[in-house]
Amino acid sequence: MKEYQINLGKIDFHTIENILESKAKLVLSDAAKSAIIACRAYLDKKMASQKEPIYGINTGFGSLCNTIVSNTDLGNLQKNLVMSHACGMGEEVPQEIVKLMLLLKIQSLSYGKSAVQIETVERLIYFFNNDILPVVYQQGSLGASGDLAPLANLCLPLIGLGEVYYQGKKQAAQDIYKTQHLNPIDLKSKEGLALLNGTQFMSAFGVHILLKSFKYSNFADIIGAASLDGFDGRIEPFSDQVHQIRPHQGQIKTAGNFRKLLNGSEIIKRHKEHVQDPYSFRCIPQVHGASKDAINYVASVFLTEINSVTDNPTVFPDEDLIISAGNFHGQPLALALDFLSIALAELGSISERRIYKLISGQRGLPPFLVANPGLNSGFMIPQYAAASIVSQNKQLASPASIDTIDSSNGQEDHVSMGANAATKTYRILLNLEKILGVELFNAAQAIDFRRPQKSSDIIEKLITDFRKEVAFVKEDIVMYTEMAKATGFVANYDISGIL
Repeated sequence: MKEYQINLGKIDFHTIENILESKAKLVLSDAAKSAIIACRAYLDKKMASQKEPIYGINTGFGSLCNTIVSNTDLGNLQKNLVMSHACGMGEEVPQEIVKLMLLLKIQSLSYGKSAVQIETVERLIYFFNNDILPVVYQQGSLGASGDLAPLANLCLPLIGLGEVYYQGKKQAAQDIYKTQHLNPIDLKSKEGLALLNGTQFMSAFGVHILLKSFKYSNFADIIGAASLDGFDGRIEPFSDQVHQIRPHQGQIKTAGNFRKLLNGSEIIKRHKEHVQDPYSFRCIPQVHGASKDAINYVASVFLTEINSVTDNPTVFPDEDLIISAGNFHGQPLALALDFLSIALAELGSISERRIYKLISGQRGLPPFLVANPGLNSGFMIPQYAAASIVSQNKQLASPASIDTIDSSNGQEDHVSMGANAATKTYRILLNLEKILGVELFNAAQAIDFRRPQKSSDIIEKLITDFRKEVAFVKEDIVMYTEMAKATGFVANYDISGIL
């Protein structure tokens, strides 16, 4: 079994993807263990003689920050915090994202600035390694004091409460403890706050979306190239000279992708009657490229975040400092997620416009891509469905980060709403899968109407693989099942060797 060592260094997207795909087991490095143990020992020693209040350690929380709690109640304070803050509502967070939450929380705690017990971190690792995945809900976080409600639900099982998924079954955490022969963690001072303060809900959603976005920004190029050939489009707008005089990196990359994807195509090389193509084809480098640049910017923000300490207060044993500040505030992520939502929505928007052109009955293609239009509606209504989803994405792309609502009696008077930004961006991502699936469904149909001429080897292989799951439509059939297959193809098809 593959093993990944959590150390004091950085984790990146490639590593995260490898951990998840290989089902690697996590283990703390000796350096991480030492840092965690030293920080906890420092706080225990500090609290043995501490008289003055330290936020969240011997005080209440939020607007109760001036209420002193006796040393004998510090453990109960933390347990009460986890229980009272577990206020998640709505749909459950997908289990693959919950597993990411565990990984990112472990990474953040491993730096030894949070004063948690080593046993607490090891229990989170046990959950991760054994696929014991807490039930977490998508609603409830303001993205300000971190992701309080979802992280409380994530951490309830540490103290034997809440629910988990294990071996495909949802069950009470206390039942898992019996079958696994474990005892609940007895939280010590500050631990509940360290577990609940943090941005791991927003971060996990963001990382998951980004890993998919890296794929879909390239898949949009591949499918767009198939559509360009299906529409009998021109290659000149993808010439490198054009993009070197407006050198946005995403634009240059996209144009280069199209030259590679369509190299050797008989269709792209044939004489064209038309002088230029509509913007949805001619401006693909500019539109897809801008989304690529946005995705890369968002990735840089999240790369910093997942290698950060985001709870509060933070503990600096070497400097004898415990500082209450605001590293849990989700504003950097909220703004970035809103940007990402726009970038993904635009990939879907221009994709739908290409679908619309493919069914328009232009350039030798039959209306609605069916041989006997009139008797058959063909691909008329898949475009409707794509247009409906694009419209929903436009609504979802409205920024969440411009909103804020006072909480905790005004103590927490500016919040990021980054959690809402995360969940709506996730919905946009799922919608983009559907739109790209519909475009590929149309593009493959259009290219098949160009026979006996062929597209490039790359596009022909894509269509051959696609046809193993979705057949050419000769006359009207039930379409929603084929559209679902096309969406599944986009979600699962490996494009890593193409671009």
